[in-house]
Amino acid sequence: MSKSGIRNLGAVILVVAAVSACNRNTGPDESLAGFSAEEIFQRGEYELETSRRSASSLRYFQEIERLYPYTEWSRRALIMQAYAHHRAREYEESRAAAQRFLDTYPSDEDAPYAAYLLALSFYDQIDEVGRDQGVTFQALQHLRRLIEQYPDTDYTRSAILKFELAFDHLAAKEMEIGRYYLGRGNFNAAVNRFRVVVEDFQTSTHTPEALHRLVEAYLSLGLRDEAQTAAAILGYNFEANPFYQDSFRLLRGQGLEPEARGEGWLRTIYRQALRGDWI
Repeated sequence: MSKSGIRNLGAVILVVAAVSACNRNTGPDESLAGFSAEEIFQRGEYELETSRRSASSLRYFQEIERLYPYTEWSRRALIMQAYAHHRAREYEESRAAAQRFLDTYPSDEDAPYAAYLLALSFYDQIDEVGRDQGVTFQALQHLRRLIEQYPDTDYTRSAILKFELAFDHLAAKEMEIGRYYLGRGNFNAAVNRFRVVVEDFQTSTHTPEALHRLVEAYLSLGLRDEAQTAAAILGYNFEANPFYQDSFRLLRGQGLEPEARGEGWLRTIYRQALRGDWI
């Protein structure tokens, strides 16, 4: 056998020996008290990498906390519990472990990752647009906290992207409800939903449509000043958007032009847009 082959064989033997050492007497009901924290941690990592069930690794990480509290290995085991729970889609358990890590080690180098897992425990539960969006608000809160508290970490860019997607998700929910009311002739209720998008979710991708739907709803209510002002805002900010062309045609069909009129809430938005304070 060549020298390189001997070296490779030796490396394999060392790995097998390490795994075997961790594996002796480590059945689900066997005590781990005779093993070092490092050995138990390695076994937990091995289970996490090789088992289809992430939960199978949790026993080892939990035992480290019990047998070796207030140690470096205990700290590392706690963050691994949060990760293992999340990979198993046990979001409440992951959230609890991540929060416990942040409470216990607020200044630790892994604190940003714990905060990221905490935010993900909500973000990854965001359902289809048609369902309750309470979890989306929670995701936004925790993503914002991560971005503000740990602005220079590896997780910030991902958190910003997820925040924007979750933010857009909430706007989509308002639009869905608004379109429902608009389609059934409940124009006042529709206006209230589209107004939320324009005022509270103005940076979302749904703002141009919200302004166009306001034009439709206000024209149906006979409120021409409001319809013209909504179209003026739409034209000022999104002139190339197809929704502006639709609004323009609607107004021209009634002999109207997109222009700011009246003194309602939309006129305030229009003034803000002119000053550069809106969008």
